[in-house]
Amino acid sequence: MERPRVVSVCGTWLKPEMQSIYRQVTGLRRHESVVFTEQVQHGGQFPWDPVVTMTKLRRPRPRGNFLLRFWYKHVVKQWPPPRAITKEPEERYYPYNLPALLRAWQPALVHVYYGHKAVKYLEMVEEWGGRWVVSFHGVDVVKFTEDPEYVRMLREVFAKAALVLARSESLLEELRLLGCPESKLRLNRTPVPVERFPVMERRVPEDGEWRLVQACRLIGKKGLYTTLEALVTVVREFPRVKFVVCGTGPENDRLRERAEALGLSGHVELKGWQSQEQLLEEYRRGHVFLHPSELTANSDQEGIPNSMLEAMATGLPVVATEHGGIPEAVTHGVDGLLVPEKSPELLAGAILEVLRDPGKWAVLGAAAAATVRERFSDAASLASLEAAYEEARAAGEAGVGEGSGQRLGG
Repeated sequence: MERPRVVSVCGTWLKPEMQSIYRQVTGLRRHESVVFTEQVQHGGQFPWDPVVTMTKLRRPRPRGNFLLRFWYKHVVKQWPPPRAITKEPEERYYPYNLPALLRAWQPALVHVYYGHKAVKYLEMVEEWGGRWVVSFHGVDVVKFTEDPEYVRMLREVFAKAALVLARSESLLEELRLLGCPESKLRLNRTPVPVERFPVMERRVPEDGEWRLVQACRLIGKKGLYTTLEALVTVVREFPRVKFVVCGTGPENDRLRERAEALGLSGHVELKGWQSQEQLLEEYRRGHVFLHPSELTANSDQEGIPNSMLEAMATGLPVVATEHGGIPEAVTHGVDGLLVPEKSPELLAGAILEVLRDPGKWAVLGAAAAATVRERFSDAASLASLEAAYEEARAAGEAGVGEGSGQRLGG
């Protein structure tokens, strides 16, 4: 039986931190999956076929009237001229050949990844004329919202998209505040392929070398500096503790300098970018996963961090913050510990609470693995995504108007 075609549109296919998008695009079962993108990066890391690169189009220049230009400029010396002497191109200009590609591929549905990209592609997708959905993943909920014109365009996205998806309840709430109709909002959690993140056996380190792991892009909202300050307290009681950071980003050099300034160089390992196999090894060697995310000055916040869910799947207990979508995945005292944002003292206290009590450490880790399998498996997430696709398609086929409260799936 022929499967309906879904075209996933993204700016770049694909950045290393966008693993969850790769899992969604390649994990579809009831739909055929095609990718349109402006540029391909890390293609070897994220193989897929077909990936279609959109062509950037040059803006047509207005056609000038040479005789009138000469007349006004050199004969009557009236410049600028009293009337228009150029003719605008008749065809409407679009920066990419996206409408033509969509007409050629004839998808049943388009999925635009990231809200700000939906604003960018809005007129082009509307020119095509079919049904489409948009998904929000984190920073794109607040990106550019200080610009009134951007907010106006974002509300057009809300009005014209068939459905608006988000990875966490906290992001859905932000979208409500921005004016998205409740009837269009759908939760679609991050897919975690639990078979790739098996529960791992760990033992209390006899030499006291507890390994605290954080895997993330090295940027402000990840709370890395808060962790360093907390670590100053932790090492007084556990002098062999290690803070293992897996990832790259603009804060790399500054993070190293800060660790040195705090006298923590011997306790901090900056591993850089890690392959899936290397990351699994760090999880196996690790004892606690840290993710003390915090709101930045530009209101950048997390959905539910992929790396945190993957670490939990292996049985690592979490110490994190009451930030964004994190409390939707971590229940304080059950599968991890949560503290307020930007509080090194409370973060240190939570870390010490786990390290001092091996019994609690083991219980939290086992519960973390169970939580991910029950609530965040890739099968459940992908089923929810495909249900949203079917709902959007069915609404279009039935002629359901924009803003309808009708719900046809997951």
